[in-house]
Amino acid sequence: MIFTINGRNVEVTEAMSSKVEEKFAKLQKYFVKEIEANVTFKVEKLDQILEVTIPMKGKILRVEVKDQDMYNTIDLAVDVLEKQLLKYKARLKDHHKKAAAATPFADEFMNGEEDTKEEMKVERRKSVEVSPMTEEEAMLQMELLGHDFFVFLNMETNQVNVVYKRKNDHYGIIEAKM
Repeated sequence: MIFTINGRNVEVTEAMSSKVEEKFAKLQKYFVKEIEANVTFKVEKLDQILEVTIPMKGKILRVEVKDQDMYNTIDLAVDVLEKQLLKYKARLKDHHKKAAAATPFADEFMNGEEDTKEEMKVERRKSVEVSPMTEEEAMLQMELLGHDFFVFLNMETNQVNVVYKRKNDHYGIIEAKM
């Protein structure tokens, strides 16, 4: 794996970099070729945060883990990424047999035993009436309902948008393009 390692509010030491390379080497067996991984160490208040993004063709693997110990976040991130890879593998094998051949995954990984078999299914379906409103009104409505997201018709753009609450308690907007 080819790493780009950065730090926000923390200096990335040689020990941190070598630990990342050592622990993430175990994931290389899943890929056919060298994969780029963007690793960012962050410190926010008392939390040590590790954010890893692995861009692939048509898919982005991303994980963000928090812990009190920066070195422990590396182990946690590797475990989460490995679970994501196994879940993605099962999905490819079950639903997209032709697409599976075009993935950057190693043949041993794709043809190996199934480690996890989680079925993705819709548990509940709900219809919502989208009302025209501003982004601020949508955020207020979401808070009043106590939801993590809210679907609305943006009065300014006349497009369906989703307002959602981010992990840092700020808001995000998803704009649907048609």
